[in-house]
Amino acid sequence: MQNKLSIILPTYNGVENIKPLIESIQEAVEGIHEVIVVDDSSPDGTGKVVTDMIKTGKFPFLRLEIRKENPGLTNSIWRGIELAAGDTVGWMDCDFSMPPRYLPILFYFIKADYDIAVGSRFVLGGNWREQKKGPANMFLSEVLSRLMNLFIQICLDHRFKDYTSGFVVARKEIFNKIRLRGDYGEYFIDFIYRALKMKYRVVEVPYVWQSRTYGYSKTGMNLKDYCRRGWKYIFTTLRLLIRGAN
Repeated sequence: MQNKLSIILPTYNGVENIKPLIESIQEAVEGIHEVIVVDDSSPDGTGKVVTDMIKTGKFPFLRLEIRKENPGLTNSIWRGIELAAGDTVGWMDCDFSMPPRYLPILFYFIKADYDIAVGSRFVLGGNWREQKKGPANMFLSEVLSRLMNLFIQICLDHRFKDYTSGFVVARKEIFNKIRLRGDYGEYFIDFIYRALKMKYRVVEVPYVWQSRTYGYSKTGMNLKDYCRRGWKYIFTTLRLLIRGAN
């Protein structure tokens, strides 16, 4: 059976990026089945931009879901999974830090009989950013992310490298057994560890993370912000270490 790919774009205040991102996905993925924008009622007009794109008729694969309750990244991704008509689902950040040109590669591994393909910055061939020089907060983010991933690898499963990725393509049927849980980035730590323990076939595909053109990181812009997010990652990791994948 031919796989059909549904790409989920969870958004909040992404008005500058959403149209060029959708256009880039259309260009990168031949025969894209659908793109589902799940917007948390962004006050900046993100939803209107997508609505206007749909009205043109040039994007027949494009769908929009406006969420008014229970905001948050994990809930938005899960709603997209519920709505997806394809037998394969994927999701990514909407700020171009995860380039759409890697989607066909991730999708290829699903068609090659893997269950989950993850864009990874920390396997051979992957990297943190294209630019050799960047703002100080990017350097801080890279260092803390590498340290966090090392901690998680030691505690959970050292074979997997990028526990803070969130760039995913997977068989939809997996989510009949694994429901996403956790807030923001820790949902991915929980998801991928449980998938590994359940013996799903997981592959990490190298990609080069690039700095966003517009907007700002939801993770944070300084050490205080990273620590605020980081303790949740640590708590999730320790919970999985103690309780297992249940």
